[in-house]
Amino acid sequence: MIAQVLAATLALASGQASISVPMSGSGPTVGLPFPSSSVQTYNIIQWDPNNLPRIYERSDQLPLTDEELTKLSQAGFEPAQLVKMIEERRCACDASADGLIRLKKAGVDKNVLAAVSRHGLAPNRELNLLVTLDFTGESRTAREAFLYFFVEDGDVTRVFSANIPELLQRRNRHESMVDRSDILVARTVRRVELAGRVPLKTYGKHTVLVAASASPTLTHPSQLNDQERAKAQTYTFDYPRASLQSLCRLTAGYRRDAVLAYKWNFEGSRFECEWN
Repeated sequence: MIAQVLAATLALASGQASISVPMSGSGPTVGLPFPSSSVQTYNIIQWDPNNLPRIYERSDQLPLTDEELTKLSQAGFEPAQLVKMIEERRCACDASADGLIRLKKAGVDKNVLAAVSRHGLAPNRELNLLVTLDFTGESRTAREAFLYFFVEDGDVTRVFSANIPELLQRRNRHESMVDRSDILVARTVRRVELAGRVPLKTYGKHTVLVAASASPTLTHPSQLNDQERAKAQTYTFDYPRASLQSLCRLTAGYRRDAVLAYKWNFEGSRFECEWN
């Protein structure tokens, strides 16, 4: 005991961390940052073992929509049945204040509205976009050096552009050579894939325009010249308020010029979206 007291005294004198002196018959103690001025104890045996959170068994069926929910409600399905369906399948519904008001006016029960608010899918705020660029033939640069992707989003036009020469000069992580050869003609396609997200604030119908241009500073489709506008493609897609998956694919094709073999020409594009 005397040796322990001397060791503690020496540690304090030398500025070292304090050493707790164990009581007789106990092991060494460790100083922990728990306050000792006020202590509250709980007996977890008193907790209710039956008050566990519910575990929902999700169905493989697609989520319900506002229209389907209204149709089922008006067809006479009981509120408890509809709540069970929403728990199992989720609901790609409009759970905003305006959306719930529309469902209530359509005669949907208040318990069903509560299930929509609880189990509705999170609203979409952006769509995933996979861009695939195919360059057919052996060339060095593109005649139209910039590819544009215009998206109408309510009162905003969102502009996405790609500098093709810069893209082709670098080593891209997702790049491959696709050999589309047949018996007579061998064609090698350089394929570059880019993935990103497109933020959208409005739901419903959207218009997309894909164009190639020599200008690097376009901010609106109206700035395209007549030749560029003639080669551009326009698409429309319906952007749902909520979905399990939101993936759009944009494919643009370039082909070696028949006269200027060192250049690629923009041949066109394809755009499609998949919602789940």
